[in-house]
Amino acid sequence: MPVKYVPFIPEPVEGQAVLNFNRILKYKGADEVSMTLQRGMPLYEMEKQETVGENKDGNMIIRGECVSACAYLKEQGIKVDLVYIDPPFASGADYAKKVYIRRNPKVAEAIVRAEQELDLEELKAFEEKMYGDVWDKEKYLNWMYENLMAIKSVMSETASIYVHLDWHIGHYVKILLDEIFGEDNFINEIIWKYAGARTSKRSFGKKHDTLFWYSKIDDKHIFNYDDVRDEYSPTTLARNKYSNTGSADRVLNYKPNEDGKFPEDVWEISIINPFAKERMDYATQKPEALLEKVIKSASNQEMLVADFFGGSGVTAAVANKLGRRFIHCDVGLNSIQTTRDRLRADGAEFDVLEIKDGVQLYRNPVQTMDKIKTLIPGLKNEDSLDSFWEGIITDSKLGTVPVYVPNLMDSSTKLLDKVLMNRIIHQAIPDLSSDIKKVIVYYVDITSEDEINKFIAEDDSTTVEIELRDLKTVLDDVVIEDYAEFHVDEVHEDLFGGYAVSIDSFVSDRVQGKIAEFNDKNLLNTKKEFTPITISEEGLELIEMLSVDCTAQDGEWHSDSEIKIDKNGYIIVNGEKTKDFWDGRILCKEKPLRLKIRNICGDETVWDV
Repeated sequence: MPVKYVPFIPEPVEGQAVLNFNRILKYKGADEVSMTLQRGMPLYEMEKQETVGENKDGNMIIRGECVSACAYLKEQGIKVDLVYIDPPFASGADYAKKVYIRRNPKVAEAIVRAEQELDLEELKAFEEKMYGDVWDKEKYLNWMYENLMAIKSVMSETASIYVHLDWHIGHYVKILLDEIFGEDNFINEIIWKYAGARTSKRSFGKKHDTLFWYSKIDDKHIFNYDDVRDEYSPTTLARNKYSNTGSADRVLNYKPNEDGKFPEDVWEISIINPFAKERMDYATQKPEALLEKVIKSASNQEMLVADFFGGSGVTAAVANKLGRRFIHCDVGLNSIQTTRDRLRADGAEFDVLEIKDGVQLYRNPVQTMDKIKTLIPGLKNEDSLDSFWEGIITDSKLGTVPVYVPNLMDSSTKLLDKVLMNRIIHQAIPDLSSDIKKVIVYYVDITSEDEINKFIAEDDSTTVEIELRDLKTVLDDVVIEDYAEFHVDEVHEDLFGGYAVSIDSFVSDRVQGKIAEFNDKNLLNTKKEFTPITISEEGLELIEMLSVDCTAQDGEWHSDSEIKIDKNGYIIVNGEKTKDFWDGRILCKEKPLRLKIRNICGDETVWDV
């Protein structure tokens, strides 16, 4: 349950009859958005996972939803000076991360093998899927409206927001932005033009995204145009310096501004080179040059920059390099880990926080939803049902039983209250066929089971039985922790004196199960030769990172020493890249108290040493 609800204020701009969101779009669920806004943003407990450096500036990496993160910031009185968000584009695509088997330091033959990569297309059901950008348009707009209202509530008086989208849904979100921030506060529609168009013989190649830039209050926003001037092309410089007039060259009086030309709303910035140092192997990663222009244009030194759909952490990384404070927020564990490692390598200082929203996120909400479908006994899809219902269970006595499961991407559905139950009774159930005798409603949080059951009993508009079930009981045993055997030695070698934690063996049932599943699928494909991926008895190929805490036995994690193993087997020691291979150990100056191991899928387990 949320600790409480924090109000959404200020209100959206009123009086725009043409663009008014609730009146004109008339999409299904608009009334529910209004009720959600009246209830407020859910405020959950926030748990500090780790502090990197002293962090006197209060930089934050937050794992959790945008709306809940904004509730926390508002409760803490924290105001944001610039927001950049790169939310899902409603593109209909699933985004996954490539998984690499690491080298096993205990097997000589494995050192010779460069790397093994699991094919991306075969990983759609693997836990490395970061998120699914598959949306019903109305649900997406509901969700975005609530997020944008939450973001506006934590923006300072001089703040502005860049919303990064593309052709899939951007024109609809522009209407929401006009409604929430006001048409008068629209500053620019910026075109990010890049190479690598999607080609088609039936249309022009698509090679740009759109950034909508709005201020919170008209004319109070920051615009540092001298910091983001565009460079003149060599041709322009040459043309303006000299003009050929027959037999002699004449120097023109006009001289281009040496700081560059005044910035324009079309930005030609290259996408990230596959071999670029900044590349994080993160789907949807944006180039640092793009964020540098955004942050320089609309913020000053030491101001607070926030990204509530942080992805690869590019906003936080660039903000840190430019001397700004930062907040990175994302629901995905892979995003949090990628950003945490990226910022630590840059020498940034920050806290890692997690919103305790009552759900054991499998890896992120999309993956949790996928997993739920396999954990509810008998649940199967039924295309004839409205999308409100997740599927059906067939009962020998009752026949078809529709099942409702809250959408973990949408915070407004997590709480089962009278508002949601009223919708189920008066909208969802009447749409079902007349032979339905029972429905099952799962919930994450509930105001009071007695209160909701009483509400159901007092409503005589339906004879359909409604059974309530707690979704958390389904998820309780989903995550199986990894297993490791290790030993600790006191060492004195070369110039180092301290302790070494040596990993003797490592077992991750879930990762190994997925590798077995991957092998089985490919072995059935008789059209191509396939060599199965094998894991050694020690299993050290499944380790991506190790960290030891020499400071505390429990509570907040202190990474006093850490090693990250990249996909080629080279180690990154305390953020510093090396050309050394991992030797199966992690060294630390002080006696280790706890050991943390992250497997190649990003799951982390902690052991007492």
